Amino acid sequence: MPHNPSLHRRDFLHAGPIGLGAIALSQLLQRDLPAAESNPLLPHPPQSAPKIKNVIFLFMAGGPSQLDLFEDKPVLRTYDGQPPPDSLIAGRRFAFLKPDAKLLGSRQKFMKYGECGMELSELLPYHRQIVDDVCWLRGVKTDVFNHGPAKLFLNCGFQAPGRPSLGSWVTYGLGSPSSDLPGFVVLQSGPRGPRAGNTLWSSGFLPTSYQGVPLRGQGAPILDLDNPVGVTPEDQREFVNAVADLNRLRMQTVADPEIATRINAYETAFRMQTSAPELMRLQDETAETLDLYGAKPGGSSFANNCLLARRLVERGVRFVQLYHTDWDHHGGNGADLEEALAKVCKDVDQAAAALVLDLKRRGLLDETLVVWSGEFGRTPMGEQRGTLGRDHHIDSFTLWMAGGGLKAGHLHGETDELGFGVTAGQVHVHDLHATILHLLGFNHEQLTYRFQGRDFRLTDVHGKVVHDILA
Repeated sequence: MPHNPSLHRRDFLHAGPIGLGAIALSQLLQRDLPAAESNPLLPHPPQSAPKIKNVIFLFMAGGPSQLDLFEDKPVLRTYDGQPPPDSLIAGRRFAFLKPDAKLLGSRQKFMKYGECGMELSELLPYHRQIVDDVCWLRGVKTDVFNHGPAKLFLNCGFQAPGRPSLGSWVTYGLGSPSSDLPGFVVLQSGPRGPRAGNTLWSSGFLPTSYQGVPLRGQGAPILDLDNPVGVTPEDQREFVNAVADLNRLRMQTVADPEIATRINAYETAFRMQTSAPELMRLQDETAETLDLYGAKPGGSSFANNCLLARRLVERGVRFVQLYHTDWDHHGGNGADLEEALAKVCKDVDQAAAALVLDLKRRGLLDETLVVWSGEFGRTPMGEQRGTLGRDHHIDSFTLWMAGGGLKAGHLHGETDELGFGVTAGQVHVHDLHATILHLLGFNHEQLTYRFQGRDFRLTDVHGKVVHDILA
């Protein structure tokens, strides 16, 4: 039987929601896989014509305060220091708020920018340049109010570890055009890693070919990638070929997709010995481009990672996820809504805007989706820990997206005058996932994988495409 690299994705999608376990494994038992065709990440088309080819997800870990960045609430300032209405908080759960918490109006100055009239606080001066290039979602809702589970929920559609991440579902469904780099790459910046760690980019029960691969901003991009002293490229090529032959023999016997993962991992690592160092050479960029991002070659920063993200999608990487930490502002030393929030905004503002502008001028924005989001928002009520802060809030927050298939300069969603709940245009996390998959050419209800006797999908039994934001 000739090898069909899209058998376990495309064919089962057209046939209905049947996963890899139902079709591909039984047929793998009957065929001999040539070495060049055992790559699980070979690219293949989705169900329908996609609007985008790649995704760059800028994850603001900790929960940015939409009330101090994106939503001016004059009424909230008017009632600053007063108790919230009982009708708002009755039956609600919060992570840390005390029963006597008072309303907290933003201390930031806001103005409207662009033809769309998007409100931005003074903390995001560079975002003013892209207000008419992005689609603003101001009524986003999630279900989980603690950091680790909430990050998992936004990344994986479920609050406990074990489910595949969005990037894993995308590479499972589409493969990746890049033969010299992983299909799903993770870049991190900030003072610490995100809570929930590598479960955020795990492939869960999908084959591990589809998990995210972290690249380091300094030193070797991947540890232990270089050959030991005395091992020539020719020696390594012979070793990789011999191991691949043995793995293919085992693959013919047991049809375990993890063997295909192992074969591909050796091949990709071999090619990355050349491609990864070249990728990391930010000094090859023009001085104007480095200045646009605020990037500094040889360093490790969100700015460098945004520039790397553009270089990655240029080289065919399907899904790039950036995590930047330190957005958790409850108040107290180093976690306030004044100096600490201003600092982390300065870390990301210029580079995030530059990424959109750079993709646009290179003709890449039409085929790339950029998402900027945290795991939840912040409460209209304040926390007093010596300095101003806000608690976790799941009922409404703001994110933005830019790229092919979206309405640029579009404001979607509204919240009440205190910024507590959504009054129009609500977008649940499951709806966000359904919409991203739709832009990539998938019906989110049919991109499934059979595991433990049932068909799983990213959106579980929920989700609807947000057609109002589509161009």
